[in-house]
Amino acid sequence: MMMRWLLLGLWMVQSWMVFADTPEDLHPIHIKFCIFDPLGQNGDSWANAKDLALEARRYQVFADLKVYTDEGVAAEDFKAGQCDGVALTSLRARQFNHFIGSIDSIGGLTSYNDLRLLLSTLTNPKVVPYTISGPYEVVGVVPLGAAYVFVRDHNINSIEKAAGKKIAVMDYDKSQAYLVQQLGAQPVPSDITNFAGKFNNGQVDILVAPAIIYRPLELYRGLGTDGAIYKFPLAMVTASIIINRDKLIKLVPDLDIRLAKIRDYALKEDERAWRLVAQSETSVDPKYWMALTPGDQARYVAMMRSARIQLTKMGFYDPRMMHLLKVVRCSRHPAQAECSSNEE
Repeated sequence: MMMRWLLLGLWMVQSWMVFADTPEDLHPIHIKFCIFDPLGQNGDSWANAKDLALEARRYQVFADLKVYTDEGVAAEDFKAGQCDGVALTSLRARQFNHFIGSIDSIGGLTSYNDLRLLLSTLTNPKVVPYTISGPYEVVGVVPLGAAYVFVRDHNINSIEKAAGKKIAVMDYDKSQAYLVQQLGAQPVPSDITNFAGKFNNGQVDILVAPAIIYRPLELYRGLGTDGAIYKFPLAMVTASIIINRDKLIKLVPDLDIRLAKIRDYALKEDERAWRLVAQSETSVDPKYWMALTPGDQARYVAMMRSARIQLTKMGFYDPRMMHLLKVVRCSRHPAQAECSSNEE
């Protein structure tokens, strides 16, 4: 099920269970948590969330769950204080924390080893303060997989050939529209509820997405007999678990101590998400994968770096995260030219 990863957001509930010696060690806690499931109350995420919430009651955690079929509405309700916690794509979460919301920057990370290193780094006490912005705190980041370019026509086998084509972009992320326009293509405003449908019915020629949605949203229909997927990651897609710390610290006075444990626990729990990412990529029909030449890959890396620097200057990306991503990249590939530059 596409959004099963959002269930990982409930480890916030589960964590109070994990770190209690006995149920009596904790005073009753009442929290509200927003669950995003495209299938609403008919979805697996909702069903599993209810089971977990029932178990949490044994540990004095009483979770009031609300399901959403629209991620944007979930975000707005969280902002309005109707939820104490929420799980969103990091792209959508950028409005709550610019630092974490910049992880999915174009070309920021292009390997899973780099993403693993970054997620581990985010638990560093020196980095944790950056996860707090106003009343909000990002308490976990979940991998969803690499973002790949899906094309309805395999003849669109280079960025240059994307000129004039229609590309689905998230309407709440202006950086995507900017990038598409720079390619000479036409951005088509979309959201997570309709961008796959637009690709499948031909309203757009191209979309960028992780393989995790390939089967659930039936992207093979849009690919048909002529489509392809570039075997080249444009970015790493993640989800963010966000809490309203101002509210929860009143319920849990030792919140920061517990959150330190929760982050370590969540990092281990990410292995379930990594397995799902691997399974989703192997489930893609091999005929759709399109290999790019080493020369094209190097050219695209340079192009993405240039775009990333420009978008950071324009305020779309957080410069602190851009620097951290560069540190991660250069820790593994110190000979790269960018590692001797101070542009990021």
